[in-house]
Order: sequence, then structure tokens, then C-alpha cells
Amino acid sequence: MENTLNRQLLDHIAASPTAFHAVAQAAGQLEKAGFRRVEMQNDWSLQGGGKYYFTVNDSTLIAFRLPQGTPTGFIITASHSDSPTFKIKANPQRTAAGQYVQLNTERYGGMLLSTWLDRPLGVAGRLLVEENGRIVSRLVYPQRNLAIIPSVAPHLNSEANTGFKLNAAVDTYPLFSTTEGGDLMELLACEAGVAKEQILSHDLYLVCRDSGTTVGTKNEFLCSPRLDDLGCAFGCLEGFLTAKDSDAIAVYCLFDNEEVGSSTKQGAASTLLRDALRRIFHALGGGEAYWQRLLGGSFLVSADNAHARHPNHPEFSDEQNCPYLNGGLVVKYNANQRYTTDGVSDALLRQLCREAGVPLQRYANRSDLPGGSTLGSIATTQVPIRAVDIGLAQLAMHSCYETMGSDDYAHLVRAITALYSRSLHTEGSSWMWK
Repeated sequence: MENTLNRQLLDHIAASPTAFHAVAQAAGQLEKAGFRRVEMQNDWSLQGGGKYYFTVNDSTLIAFRLPQGTPTGFIITASHSDSPTFKIKANPQRTAAGQYVQLNTERYGGMLLSTWLDRPLGVAGRLLVEENGRIVSRLVYPQRNLAIIPSVAPHLNSEANTGFKLNAAVDTYPLFSTTEGGDLMELLACEAGVAKEQILSHDLYLVCRDSGTTVGTKNEFLCSPRLDDLGCAFGCLEGFLTAKDSDAIAVYCLFDNEEVGSSTKQGAASTLLRDALRRIFHALGGGEAYWQRLLGGSFLVSADNAHARHPNHPEFSDEQNCPYLNGGLVVKYNANQRYTTDGVSDALLRQLCREAGVPLQRYANRSDLPGGSTLGSIATTQVPIRAVDIGLAQLAMHSCYETMGSDDYAHLVRAITALYSRSLHTEGSSWMWK
């Protein structure tokens, strides 16, 4: 239902139209909480009880908090900062039908194309600007509607309602202006307070500007752009910041590029997480045998949203393993390891959530549907630790406007708060939270 936590989430999402903005939002929250920024290219001087974070490409962020005493392991959450959308090409404008100017775009990730039609859209991202011989990044997000992707009327397209297939090289170019209208880069230069000639490059995206809101007779549904995966990203951050101290090194990861496979320098398939954990470990002066003991006492929660059972198409779900909106946090399973949950990690999460009073649901794909995947199994190929995949149940995943349950965000925050307040202790084939 409508509450303070949900309002905070919607405000964070509204201020996070791109991965760059999501990382900037997270960094701002961390600094308010006393975290100090460090740089990967510099030496780290870390202190027991210290709180630190760093960013990569301005679109990935890793934060960590050290215990006062000897660490027993790493407790990690990983979510992602990016969402399916349209990226604006390097030469951003094209002329169409002699009178119109369109934005020249290509698909980023596997979005539901039809949801982007006939909807006021914005532009957001970063400009790379030359200032006094240096190249600096400037975030931009003009607070106005700049484009629209008009659909073709059924009078002109007789197949509009009978399975018409949209072509991203024809049907989804956004209308920006008439040929007498403005210039996108000029507009963004003005927004950034620089001359157009100073802009050397850019990473710009189309943005759904519809406001997040609650829906239903009791406001039981929460609707917004980019719930996948900013719901998990900001829920994990909230839990990270509010948890009590433990004997473990608490690590919060917000990775970019999950929607396109994670195989980038700032993605979960890179060595970034492994390198960061080893940097922390070496700064604390440990030996290789101690590194292996730390991994044995470590736990990763991969947090990315899950498909709720659809009211119009319940047949797409496995009837015995399908979550519902407002039913609690979702644990995800897959025999072929698209999700990283196994019996031990499932049991550990269930024990933790039972003690925290957090309801859990199970999700598995229908056996003849491949479903999706997430970054848990990818990250653990670089850091071999126990891991579980969770998410928030939602409808219309990869739409530009998605729906989840109003109660479930609070369930996530409570579970992650409990996770970061504990440490994992392993002895042979037994495990215990302390």
C-alpha cells in the first residue's frame, strides 16, 4: 500500500532515468551516510569500521563497510542499474518524409517495443565535454517531453491489431521536431551549461517520463518505469544503509549492462567484483589461505525482479511455482543455472527471512519456456561463493511502464536489512547465521 518507503522508491526512480543517474543517486545516499569515495586506480588505505565506495564508468557502483574486528566473509547483494530502452546514436538526428526530424536510435536490451508508442518521451544520459583541456562528464536530463513515437492508424495499417510486427529500423524512430525545429545537441549543451562545440561525445537514451503511482481500490499496485531493476537496486541499498554492524564485510553492488549480457568492463561478467574483493582483502593484510576462508564464509544475493503470474495469461506460469503481487519476496530456481539458487542457499535465505518475518514465494519457469536469467550465475563464475537469486514479483517486465505489489518493496528492505546485519559461519556441511 502507499507508504513512505514506496514514495522514496518512486522518487529515486524518477531521478534515475539512466544507469548514470541511478549511480549518482546511490552515491549521494552513501555520502550522506558517511561513506568515502575511493578510486580503483589509487592505493586504498582502509580502516576497521570504515565505509567506502567507488564507481566504474559512472554507471556501476560498489560500496563496502568493514567490521571493527577480523572479517569472517563477504555478505554481498548485486542488482543492476540499466533498463531496456532506446540508445541515441552518435549522429543523433535524421530527416523523415521531407518535413520531420527524428532521433536516430537503436534498441538497448529486450524491451516490449509496443509500450513505447504514443507516449511522451524524454532524453537523458551524459555528455563528454572538453573543459580547459580536460574531458569531463556532465549528466543531463531536461525536465520536458522531447519526443514521441507515433503509431500508424488502423485505417492505414489493416494488420495493426492482428499481430503486426514492429521493425526497429522503421517503426520506432521518435519524432523530435519539424525541419524548422531545434537541434538536440544544442538543447543539451544549454542544459549542461556548455557550448555545443565543447561536446566531444555522448551516451544518451530515450526515457519514459510517466510518473510512478499506486493503482487499485486500496492502492495495492505500484506502477512505474524501470521497476526492473531499480526496485531491487534501491531496496538493497536501503537495507545496506540501515543494517546493524556484523562480523562480515558488507558489500553492495550496482552493475550496469545486465540487460545486454553483462559482458562489459562495468558488468557482472567482468573481473570487477573479484578484483574489488581482493583489493579489500589485500588492504587488510591477509594471506591466500585466509582469502579462501573468507570465500567459504561469504554469501551473495542476486536481486532482480521475477515474473508474477499474469491475470490474462496464467497458462504462462508453472502453476505450483508462480509468485503473485503482494505475496512476498520471490526466490528463483532453474535447473540449468540461469538462476544461482541451490538447496543450501535457499535454506539459508529461508531461515533468515523466517526470523525477520519476511514472506517468501517460489518461482520457476514453465518447463517448456526458457524464461530469463540474471547476474547471479554470471558473477559467481568470477567469485565462487554461495549465492541465491531473489526478486520482486512484477507484471509487464521490460515494458516502459511496469507493475508490482505495493507491499513487496518493504519485504525486500526488511530481508536485506536482516542479511547485512548477520555473518555466515560454515563448518563442514553445516551453516549458521550469527
